[in-house]
Amino acid sequence: MAVTSIDIKERVPYAVGMTFGDTGAYERLDGTVHFAVDPSNSANSLITDLELAPKNPAGLVEFSADFKILKPIDQHKGNHKLLFDVVNRGKPLSLMRINSAPETDPMDPGNGFLMRRGYTQVWCGWQHDVPETPGLLGIDVPEALGVSGRIAVTFQPNEAATTQMLSDRGHLPYPASNLEQIDAELSVCDYDAGPATVLTRSDWSFGRLDQSGVVPDVNHINMASGFQPGKVYRCIYTTAKAPVAGLGIAAVRDLISNLRYSTSQDNPCAGDIQHTMAFGSSQSGRFLRHMLYLAMNQDEDDRMVFDGIIAHIAGGRRGEFNQRFGQPSNLLASSTGSLFPFADTEQTDPETGQADGLLSRLAARGKLPKLFLTNTSSEYWSGHAALTHVDATGSKDLTPSENVRIYHFSGTQHNAGVLPLKHTQPTGASGLHPFNWVDWRPLMRGALANLDAWVSQGVAPAPSKHPRLDDGTAVLSESLRPAFRAIRQTGFPEQLRHMLRLDFGPNEGITENLPPVTGKPYPALVSNVDQDGNELGGIRLPDVAVPLATVMGWNLRHPDTGGVGQTHKTMGPTVPFAFTQQEREESSDPRLSIEERYASRDVYLEKVKIAAGELVSQGYLLEEDIQTVAQQAGERYYLVESLAKQPQPAGD
Repeated sequence: MAVTSIDIKERVPYAVGMTFGDTGAYERLDGTVHFAVDPSNSANSLITDLELAPKNPAGLVEFSADFKILKPIDQHKGNHKLLFDVVNRGKPLSLMRINSAPETDPMDPGNGFLMRRGYTQVWCGWQHDVPETPGLLGIDVPEALGVSGRIAVTFQPNEAATTQMLSDRGHLPYPASNLEQIDAELSVCDYDAGPATVLTRSDWSFGRLDQSGVVPDVNHINMASGFQPGKVYRCIYTTAKAPVAGLGIAAVRDLISNLRYSTSQDNPCAGDIQHTMAFGSSQSGRFLRHMLYLAMNQDEDDRMVFDGIIAHIAGGRRGEFNQRFGQPSNLLASSTGSLFPFADTEQTDPETGQADGLLSRLAARGKLPKLFLTNTSSEYWSGHAALTHVDATGSKDLTPSENVRIYHFSGTQHNAGVLPLKHTQPTGASGLHPFNWVDWRPLMRGALANLDAWVSQGVAPAPSKHPRLDDGTAVLSESLRPAFRAIRQTGFPEQLRHMLRLDFGPNEGITENLPPVTGKPYPALVSNVDQDGNELGGIRLPDVAVPLATVMGWNLRHPDTGGVGQTHKTMGPTVPFAFTQQEREESSDPRLSIEERYASRDVYLEKVKIAAGELVSQGYLLEEDIQTVAQQAGERYYLVESLAKQPQPAGD
């Protein structure tokens, strides 16, 4: 097997020995897993630059990764199912995104959902440029020998600065191969994918500003006139560092295969795992889509790795996860992660003539998992989620494969909504309106339970539910401009996001055209909305079906961060209704007030419970979460009541 050893460095009781229902107590294992993969094995044939990596005497490529495992102390009390959570920039997410654990502690048990149900949970480092920060899981991969080339690093600052690291959010950068590089290029756009202006080479340098002045530095660029907030900058330069990024996908594949199939004494799960599932959220969901596209759901011995997968809030994108000079962390629209195909079934793009499907390679090899593609409104307003179920022309609904379900969580943003309301993310990105408060995590728990039943018992889940062309719930984003202009309180973006046809060159995994050759944009389809601006397509939680506010997947950037009129990349807003009819009339709000909709808080909460019960009967929500949804609704009612007379930011 590709796993050569599993080194457990720490084995401790989880959550101070807390017990979880019939499963009992859990233990946490932390350590390092070591790999050696065969470049000549067909399962590894699509890993970019693997043949250029150093090899051991046996001709194998060696690497290692951090891992964590949570497992029942008494394995007989577990459910004999492994849930793998693809770490996001080195950080575990499943306990926060499924168990509703707090964002401040990614290993907190939260509500204990996964433990009460008996899952063995696994995390493994896969991203080569994760900084060495306590708690983050990374991977140590070799570099391709004798490789150098051009790379594009793009950034959009939220505040003025003169120095910028050549990476996304503090990740390890690709150093410039030398400080001079007269052919290096820095350009600026007013908005993402807007017309670019190339800046004079003498106006900037490879360096950083410290107390003594500008210090030469191959990992930073410096510009005396400063980088302006809200502008989009792109630096194209030459680097000679080329880690074999695709080995991160092999690490996930081979660790899970080992835990599932190996009878070795160093396998902490030997003889226990009967079914395997994977969960990936945002970057991690795009990772799983890329893993599927590369047909890497089979190991070197041609065995199935994952029986079921949830690729959450990934939209139609993949990522730079198997690319020479890949930057796995970035969210760039002009990236190889934005390339066709987007849908699971094969289709032909009439503009390019390319025929492909996300699962085409894997279907040919017969290792297809059960697959859930779940998205929020943010991925639709980013211009790519609808491409998972609408053809490349935007004129026809697609029918997904029998093993695929596609769910849209209506009226939600990229991150699960929480109270108190906030305007600013830890990255410094701020929204004009407070962020969307809709908590989609109850739907995620329902999705996991449904996927589990499908994988382990053959029980088909609820049908796909998303905006559709044939019933009018899927519309072009631009077509909703009049609807939101009529609601003065929300405003509307000046620039709408679209996916562009991009050509980086003929070799998959190697970018030869920088910047890429740009073609016609793909259609950007979103859900149609009602008179309140709330979405009609998809699974409507009570926050949308029995609303207290307009909740959306797009939010305008706060003026303090520049880029006025542009949308925040991932967050949506909460724009509450007026509480009374008088307040509504005074503010000229066309949306009915709270008191005009609901005679009392009790009447409102009863409607919430009815709406939640309907989702349970349809198979999208678990009965145990009706109370959770109702409690959250009650908290939001009190909040709107308290905010009623406070001034709200006005749209344009």
